[in-house]
Formats: sequence, structure tokens, C-alpha cells
Amino acid sequence: MPKFTHTVSTKYVPTFRSEAVVGMFDVDPQLKLTKSWDVDMPIEDIPEWEIGMIVGPSGSGKTTIAKRAFPDAKLFDGIKHEGWGAGCVVDDFASNLKVGEITGSLSQVGFSSPPAWILPFHSLSNGQKFRAEIARLILETENDDMIVVDEFTSVVDRDVAKVCCAAVQKMIRRSPGKKMIAVSCHNDIAEWLEPDWIYFVDTGEFRVTRGLLRRPPIEIVIRRVHHSTWRLFAGHHYLNASCSKSARCYLATIDGKPVGFAAAIPFPHPKLKNMWRGHRTVVLPDYQGIGIGNVLSEFVGQMFLNEGKRYSSLTSHPAMVAHRSRSPKWIMTRAPGRVPVSGKTGMLKTSSGRMTASFEYIGEKNA
Repeated sequence: MPKFTHTVSTKYVPTFRSEAVVGMFDVDPQLKLTKSWDVDMPIEDIPEWEIGMIVGPSGSGKTTIAKRAFPDAKLFDGIKHEGWGAGCVVDDFASNLKVGEITGSLSQVGFSSPPAWILPFHSLSNGQKFRAEIARLILETENDDMIVVDEFTSVVDRDVAKVCCAAVQKMIRRSPGKKMIAVSCHNDIAEWLEPDWIYFVDTGEFRVTRGLLRRPPIEIVIRRVHHSTWRLFAGHHYLNASCSKSARCYLATIDGKPVGFAAAIPFPHPKLKNMWRGHRTVVLPDYQGIGIGNVLSEFVGQMFLNEGKRYSSLTSHPAMVAHRSRSPKWIMTRAPGRVPVSGKTGMLKTSSGRMTASFEYIGEKNA
């Protein structure tokens, strides 16, 4: 049980200027340069906890307390970005890991952009860097090891930080034996990270929060748009393909910001009537990992269902395949596998050779 009095002292060096400050403001240098904390974190009262959080303002001693409280943990400072020098992100992971393990880990933390996986780390956005750091850290750490992440989300936009936290906490909880402690000066991420406990450095309060924090609702607005809107998303699609001008296109926004795009096109078939199929589905990198793609694709499917039409969708995204396989709103029409050679089944040539699965949306009434 981490319980101790922690004292940090800084030696006062008298100089002409420092002595002038002491005299002008009646400062006791010995008093001001010594700080003490009575730290008490009864984490043993929370069996099988997975995520903890140490929060406090800058300079309050968060990092020092974390090191003292958890001396055997693996401490990670995300700001330094160490160990990323390969020509592409996936090559920076340990050599004993399989490609599927790496891409699966990246996808689980919400970094689901294959075009970005083959870029060097330095060219990524701050949000992508943060997710890549966490994915590699979790994947390369032994199950029984505790991870302490310093400066958690400090270098990313606050909206992006919240989305990242929602994705990261899901990965931690899906990884048996993993424990992570987030050390941060930002308390705004607590509801998104949903930790089992929080230690507040400035007040010395230890609070058990398991099951008490819930991610705030996210309002997604979806509307039909012109196909030219695709240009905002084209660079993030794994095929980097164009969008058909005959497609019905839909844009998803959060607080007025574009976050996702979906398009559907007619699917002529000698036996299937009034069938449409998914053409493009993209969620911008900073907003991946919280299910926006699923919400968007199901909205589009329901739109066609309401018109008396059918809607099918082919996907290679592991998370989307998993979601649709569990959801009563979808039925699987082809199990995951390699798409046959184009021309014999009506599949797009760009899908040939990839592991994909096909689904048909059957709607809310069946949920």
C-alpha cells in the first residue's frame, strides 16, 4: 500500500538578485523551497483494478510521487518520444511481434489508419503519436508489469485527448493482466478514461471511482452532402481511392467539426433488387476508436431501409467486423476471408486480395 510522507527540498543559492527578491517580498527561502506530502493510496482495497490516475497542477509533484509510490512500475514519459527512428511506424515495434499483432494493437487504441502505419513516426499528428506510444507500450510490456504514463495527454488537443482516453481505456481493459496509471495535470479526461481510482495531489484525496465515472454522451450530427466533401477524407482512406459522383454521401460532425464520411452506391444484381452497398467509410484519425464509423454506417443503412431498399457493406476493419458480428442489426453474408478475383463475383478490383467480410444491414426493428 503506497503510504508515506514525501519531502522535496531545493537548495537555496544566494545571489545579488535572489537576495534582493527575498528582501523585497519578505520571502523565507528555506520555507518556500521545501514541500512535503502525506501520501496515502490504499489501492489494495480495490481488487483487480486496471486503471489508476494521479492528477494535480504543474509542479505539484505528481511524477515524483508516482516514482516513489510505484518504484517497480515501468515509467514512461510520452513527451520524449524515444525509440521511434524507423522508416515507418510498424517497424518501430519489437521484431518478435507479428504484423497482425501490431496493427491490431494500433487499431484498439483508435489509430486505425493503414496509410499512416507506413509513415515515419515524426510525420504523425500528436494524437496519432500518443496512440502509437500507448499501443507499443502495452504490447511490449509483460502482463504482470504496471505501466505509469507521465504527462498523459499533455501534448494533444483537449478534445482529441478525451477521444484518445476513451479508446485507450478499452484496450487496457481488454488486455488481461495489464495495469496503467495515468499521471496528468488535466482532470478533464477522468470521465473519458474511467479510472478505478484517482489520487489528487493538491488535496491528498484518494477516491475510489470504479464504476462511478461514465463517458459523457457524444452528439453526432449526420447529414447528406455533395460528393466533393470526400476531399476532406480521401487521404485517410486505406485505398486512397476516389469517390463515385453517383454516390449518396453523408457527413458526420461533432460540435460542427467534420469527423466522418460515408458513401453508398447502387449495387446492380440479377437476383437482389433495390440493393445498395457501402462505398466509402472514413473517420478522421483524431476521432477514431469510439465507434463513430459504426454509428455512421448504421445511420446510412437505416436510411435505405426506411426507403424500402436493402443495404450491404464489405469491410476489412477488424473492429468493424467484430461489432457487426455481435450486433443484431447486421447479418453476415460472407465470413472473413480473401475476396475472390474480381469479375467473377461483382466485387471491386480494389478489394481483391484483402481479408474482408460482407454484411447486410437489417435494422432497428430487429435489434
